[in-house]
Amino acid sequence: MSARPTTQRTPVQLATLAVGLVFLLVGILGFIPGITTHYDMLTFAGHHSGAQLLGVFAVSILHNIVHLLFGVAGVALARTATSAKAYLVGGGIVYFVLFLYGLFVDHDSGANFVPVNQADNWLHLGLAVGMVGLGLLTSRAPTRTRTP
Repeated sequence: MSARPTTQRTPVQLATLAVGLVFLLVGILGFIPGITTHYDMLTFAGHHSGAQLLGVFAVSILHNIVHLLFGVAGVALARTATSAKAYLVGGGIVYFVLFLYGLFVDHDSGANFVPVNQADNWLHLGLAVGMVGLGLLTSRAPTRTRTP
C-alpha cells in the first residue's frame, strides 16, 4: 500500500477560502430577484441603482461583478499561506479605502459610482477590520511550548 500525500491547509488558507466563498455567494445573490430588492432598478453602475441586497446594501451590476471577482481571487489565493495572507490583509486595506470613500463621497452624486450607502460603509469597515485581523491572526506561526 502506498502512502497518499496529504495537503493540509493552514488556518490562513482556510480563512481565505471561506472569505472568498462568501464573496462568491454575495455576488451571486446580488443577481437574484427577491434576495435583491428593487431588482428592476438594478443598473450597471452608479448611485441611480435602487437595488439593495437583502433590502439593505446598495448594489449594481458592477458591484456584484466586483464581489464575484473578489471571491474568485480569494479561492485562487487560498492555495498558499503567503498569498492567502496577502489576500486578507490587502483586501482589508481595500475595504478600508472603500469605507473612507463612502464617508466622503456624496451618496447622491455621480462620484458614487460603486454605489454605497450608510449600511455599506459600516459593512466595509467591518470587513476591513475582520479581514486584516484574520490575515494577521491566522498566519501567525504556532508557538512551541516546552514540556518539562
